[in-house]
Amino acid sequence: MDGAKEKVTDALDTTLVEKAANALADKHRMSILMKIARQECICCGQIKDFTCLSQPTVSHHIKILVDSGILISTKEGRNITLTINRDMMKQLSMFFLRLS
Repeated sequence: MDGAKEKVTDALDTTLVEKAANALADKHRMSILMKIARQECICCGQIKDFTCLSQPTVSHHIKILVDSGILISTKEGRNITLTINRDMMKQLSMFFLRLS
């Protein structure tokens, strides 16, 4: 890869990692992510039950995780299902592997 392309890729990687790291830098968002990882997917309504957070607070945390690309939100009728964005996790893993 030539130098210019590498710099663009590194800038994109850095932005992606910064956004993802910021999203994960909260204990409630981490617990949401861990719960989804164990169950593969979860409905938004279920998150309120295991976090003991108010619905507006849960919505705020979910929005941050979805906007960062860590979670994928899929609307099915009146329900919203959340899953982990495996492609994003692979990109984050590759970024950190390059640092080692």
